[in-house]
Amino acid sequence: MDLANAHVVVTGASRGIGRELVEVLADRGARLALVARSRDALDALVREIGDERAAAFPCDLADSVAIDGLIDRIEATRGPIDVLVNNAGLDHTGAFTAMTAAQLRAVIEVNLIATAELCRQVLPGMTRRGHGHVVNVSSIAGSLPSAGVIAYCATKAGVNQFTAGLRAELKHTGIGTTLVEIGPAATQMMDHLRDYEPTAKGVRRLERLGLAPELDPRVVATAMADAITARRRHLRMPKRQAPISAIAELPRRIGSLVTLGLKTAPR
Repeated sequence: MDLANAHVVVTGASRGIGRELVEVLADRGARLALVARSRDALDALVREIGDERAAAFPCDLADSVAIDGLIDRIEATRGPIDVLVNNAGLDHTGAFTAMTAAQLRAVIEVNLIATAELCRQVLPGMTRRGHGHVVNVSSIAGSLPSAGVIAYCATKAGVNQFTAGLRAELKHTGIGTTLVEIGPAATQMMDHLRDYEPTAKGVRRLERLGLAPELDPRVVATAMADAITARRRHLRMPKRQAPISAIAELPRRIGSLVTLGLKTAPR
């Protein structure tokens, strides 16, 4: 897929990997719709990129009312969407029993439900046009659950399963999917993991084993842009953790083989 002049929606665009991805995509000539909670942060990013290339669409993805019709609003302003990047993520590090009901709902809403809902909104238009690409950002945590981030791990496992099912349903429609599974990156979430001793111990052990090198968000963002261009099914980083995700993928690959040749695209 050629990113030059492609209309790309990026959620979680105001910081971390999302912000880095926005800058990489802008450098490659993409037109961008930026989604995050903070209007001020998005407006600053639009000023940096230029309003001819980017537009801000502030939205709290944990709010079902706010997210309703978001894709329609973006397309009405900026035109048909070529690529949707579901990058926004919310973590809560600590004992599961210490979470409030509101915190639990927010993690599930942002990480899993918003991902599925934005796909639900964008895919009819992509299907009519016979063109498009969806990127769902997951984590090694979706295949390697850990105490202290139970809800986060569960939602990322859900994203993995959802994307596999979506890929099967979209076969032969011209719409591609990329599942991004990344390990520890130098973002705010890593700070949270290091601040809670049970998860900090796990991180230190993985580091001693050489399995958890901290990823540079810019490197991840560049690899994501390359994966969109190549329409890759998976992007797994770092490479030394890829076998864990690949093993977890085996049952889904078996499912793909079982349905080989069946017409699974929507009518």
